[in-house]
This record gives sequence, C-alpha cells and structure tokens, in this order.
Amino acid sequence: MLPESGRSTDDLLAELSRLREGDLPVREGRVAAYVYDPGRPGVREAGHRAYMEMVEVNGLDPTAFPSTVALERRVVGAVASVLGGDASTPGIFTSGGTESIMLAVKAARDTRPVRGRGEVVLPVTAHPAFRKACHYLGLDPVTVPVDPESLRATPGAVAEALTPRTVMVVASAPSYPHGVVDPVAEIAALAAGRGVLCHVDACVGGWILPWLEKGTVPPFDLSVPGVTSLSCDLHKYGYTPKGASVVLFADGRLRRGAYYAGADWPGYTVINSTVQSSKGAGPLAGAWATLNALGASGYRELAREAMDAARRLREGVAGIPGLRVLGDPDAPLVALASDEVDVFVLADEVAESGWFLQPQLSYAGIPANLHLTLTGVSLAGVDALLEVLAGAVAAVRGVRPPVPEGLAEAVSALDLSALEDREFVELLASVGVDLAAPGGSGTAVVNTVLDGLEPPLREALLLRFLSALHSPHADRPGAAG
Repeated sequence: MLPESGRSTDDLLAELSRLREGDLPVREGRVAAYVYDPGRPGVREAGHRAYMEMVEVNGLDPTAFPSTVALERRVVGAVASVLGGDASTPGIFTSGGTESIMLAVKAARDTRPVRGRGEVVLPVTAHPAFRKACHYLGLDPVTVPVDPESLRATPGAVAEALTPRTVMVVASAPSYPHGVVDPVAEIAALAAGRGVLCHVDACVGGWILPWLEKGTVPPFDLSVPGVTSLSCDLHKYGYTPKGASVVLFADGRLRRGAYYAGADWPGYTVINSTVQSSKGAGPLAGAWATLNALGASGYRELAREAMDAARRLREGVAGIPGLRVLGDPDAPLVALASDEVDVFVLADEVAESGWFLQPQLSYAGIPANLHLTLTGVSLAGVDALLEVLAGAVAAVRGVRPPVPEGLAEAVSALDLSALEDREFVELLASVGVDLAAPGGSGTAVVNTVLDGLEPPLREALLLRFLSALHSPHADRPGAAG
C-alpha cells in the first residue's frame, strides 16, 4: 500500500536490503547465469557512477538531450570497430539482446517485403527472442535441426528451409545453450546467394570472442560476406550495468528499417530508434564508462580468465564419473549432461552448497542438461565448484525427483484457462513448489514435469507460473508493505 506520509531514504534502503535477502548473489561467480561480474571494483564503480549521472536524462528526444547522441555514437562505434566494422557502421544502442533482435527482425521485415507472411529461418538452438520477435511482428519462425554431436547449425538444413517468403536467416555466435559457434560464413553465403538477410546473434559472445586468441574462433562478425546485421550485449561479457546492447547493420537502409516514426496524431512528433520511447540514459552512460574503464587490454585479460575457467571446468568434469560436456564449446559457456544421474536433482543438490546452475530442458533430441556461464571471476572458484559437483553427483546417484504418481498426466489434462491464480498457487503447493524459495532450490519436480511435456504445454504452464508468482496469492515474504 502507498503510505500516507513519505518514508525516509534509510528506511527505504533497509527494506530493499530485506527484500534482497532471498535473491541469488550477483558477485563472486556462484551464479552461473544471469549475472556477469568482472571482479574489478573500480570498473564497477565507474559504470555505476556514470549510470547515476545520466539516470534522469530522457532518451526520447535526442535533440533535447544531445549527450545521448554523442554517447551512442561512441559506444556503437567502439563495438563496430571490434566486430568487423568501423566508426561509420550504422547501429543502435538498445536495452538488451531481445530488443536488439527485435529491431533486426523488424528491419528485415520492412526492407525485404515478401508475398504473404514472412519467415525467419532459425536453428533449433537459436534464442527464443527470435520467436518472440516473430510473434510480435507477424512473421513465422521456421526451425531447422543442428548436428546432433557438434550442436552447430547445418548449412544443408538451412538451405532446404529457404523459400520465397524468407526474410532472414539466423546464426548464433555462440548459441547460448551450449556455447558453440554456428558456421556463419557458410550460412551467410547461402543467404546472400538467395538475396536473404543474415543476422548473427552474438548477444552472449560478441564481446568475448573477439578478445580470444586469433585463430581459435571461426569468423562470425560483419566482416563475413553476407552478414547483414549482428547483435552484441554489453551487459554480458562487456560487464556493463544491465540494459546495454548494440545491434549493428551492414548499411544505413537496414538501420532505418528498424526505426519507427509517428506523426499521425495531434501531439508531438514521435521518432524512435528502439522499441522504447522514453528511456533513461543511465545504461548508455554506464556502458560507455565501463568500456573505457576496462579498455581492450582489460577485456583480453577477462576473456582469457573466463576461457581458462571453462577449460578447467571441462577438464575437471571429465574426471567425474557420470558427467559429460555437450558439444565442444567455443566460448566459456558449458552444458553438463548425464546418463547416470538426474540433472534436475543434481541442480538442487548443488544449490544446497550455494551454487546456481541453470537447468535446460530436453529438446529436439538434445538431452536435459545444466548450463554454466563462466566469467572473469569464475577461475578463482572453479576448483571449489568441481568439488561440489563431484560430491553432489555421488550424493544423487540413483535418486529421482519425487514426482507424485499421475502428476504429469493430470497436468496435461488441465484446462489452464479455467484456473484462477489462487487455484494454480494451491496446485503448486500441493506438489511442494514454494514460490518464495530462491532460484535453483527445490525445482527438480517442476523441471521433471516440464521436461515430459511438449513445448506448447510447457509454455502455457510457464505463463501461468509467472502470473501466479506476481499474484497476491503467492504470499511471498516481504510482498506486502
């Protein structure tokens, strides 16, 4: 409830601190997803202070706040100069990978009109942000298989999927689930030969792959013939404050296709480079400051440390009976699978020791697994993690999630549209799901049930879960007040 009288800053910050008690830690590398820690307090401070310096500046009208134009030019230029372009390469600063992808898909739709609904050809490992963009923009996603061993997209499958309705082909550098880079050069050449745009999703890898030793990473950026756009998140391996990504285009026509203008009303003229209209300039300033505080040498060092951590993890996992790495990662993203232990139970066991590994459901013949993103601080803790993993594998061998008999069948038969949030919360509680529990704790039952369902039903259940989580019926500690 809104208080009648204003509260003091100290009181408000104290409550924020209490509310965060259930959050996963954002530093020290114990959360192998969601957060990226450079382990350098001075760099972090530079980003945070610059963020707050610009937090009240509105990026809605660049003519009113020319500082936003100057900063965006500098950030986009810096990114382009590393990813196959130069200071003149057109690009847009966005709030994150999903928005960058959304704008790239919009540019493809609007600059390459086709008869009927357009199609976007995606490897099954492409990020769901592309399907989300298709959903919002009235396009059809067309998925193609990846090689079952390497988990990389196969150019032959891409070629077979191309039709006169294809507006864009996608390749990942790397794919998030398994850290492998698709054969970008071959896919881009196929697309170019058919007059189709090719987007490289380098959201997770775009700001670490360039800093690795030359010759260890296949070509993937704008220097590759046929690549027409590329997305790169700075709030991942750029270690900037959240809300920072860049989408680059091979030419200005494509960037203009991503823009939106509205003058068909009696109010102020609207011109937007992003999905957002009003937007704080804090993330832009934080990104600029972080890039400059680290510099190229800082990023090379952090990239080397992250890859060393991934290499050490893979070597250690090879010595743990029952665990294996999927594919051959090109980046410090590692997926662990097992034929001997239940990975969802394993995730819960590891969480008890204070580590969060991200469960990934089985899909398209790829087994369920646990994802880890290794960052600049991971190297210091990788041996401790390996010790936890080895103990956890031994502890859960032979253990299966306590899924009530008939639960999966009952869930499949549910009419989810008829359930109120209160009823769904009660259903979750009946199978031991605590909405107040921190992420990564006690989720094996839920993940096991989801893993046995087809993707459309998984999605319907996840939507209901999100609705329940935000409802007052969840009764989370600290939710009131």
